[in-house]
Amino acid sequence: MSPSMIPPDSDPVGRADRPLTIVVDGAEMQGVSGQTLASVLLAAGRSHWRTAPNGTPRGVFCGIGICFDCVATVNDVPDIRLCRRPARDGDTIATQTRVFEEER
Repeated sequence: MSPSMIPPDSDPVGRADRPLTIVVDGAEMQGVSGQTLASVLLAAGRSHWRTAPNGTPRGVFCGIGICFDCVATVNDVPDIRLCRRPARDGDTIATQTRVFEEER
């Protein structure tokens, strides 16, 4: 997978992709119909969108929906695996965190 999108006018294959826009934590990102949400984020330069309980960043690990490292909240539904979810125009994604607070 390429980390960047190829502009339609310079695509040697000549595809007629349908563009779409998603919003991630308030920032608009462009993609094309057929991409997963994870691939839209990766193409936009985002390598992680979840924080694990120990504070480490998480994004795509397995890429096939087994590991749950790539979960985020999509359209107010938490724990959606972005590597499996097709992007739809207008989707709203919020990153998740599961960092444990230290007991006082």
